[in-house]
Amino acid sequence: MNKTDKIYRLMMEFYRGDAHQIQHFVKVHSFAAIIGRGEGLSEREQFILEAAALVHDIGIKPAKEKYGSSRGPLQEQEGPEPAAKLLTEAGVDKEAVERICWLVAHHHTYEPVEGIDHRILLEADYLVNQHEGGRDKDAARSAVEGFFRTQTGTELCKVMFDL
Repeated sequence: MNKTDKIYRLMMEFYRGDAHQIQHFVKVHSFAAIIGRGEGLSEREQFILEAAALVHDIGIKPAKEKYGSSRGPLQEQEGPEPAAKLLTEAGVDKEAVERICWLVAHHHTYEPVEGIDHRILLEADYLVNQHEGGRDKDAARSAVEGFFRTQTGTELCKVMFDL
């Protein structure tokens, strides 16, 4: 089993019984993977991006347990520690763990965007949240005009919402 698949399986165990959270990270991972490939990421950048997409919301569970809330800043605060533990268990090297944990700690931070992996993670999460939140076509149009920066993410949003 490769490391991405191991992270995938460990995240499924982490969110065992929570189909919504599992479905969410699976969808974010799928969009992040296709955007990353479309934008020409290196193999290492692609791995870091995909791993981050899988664990990006790992802070929801500890935030709810600790604060009774899963607001974005709490997810960012509580996510890096369990992410580092899970990634280490999956055999991810220390440098990659550090970057992935940084991404987890900034996946609701839209400015400043620090790196193509950060940009793509934001866009992939947006695509899923846009649909899951039932937002309308006008919101997607506004996002294409003001939020999306990658060509691939922009194209996916336009197709998904028929813009």
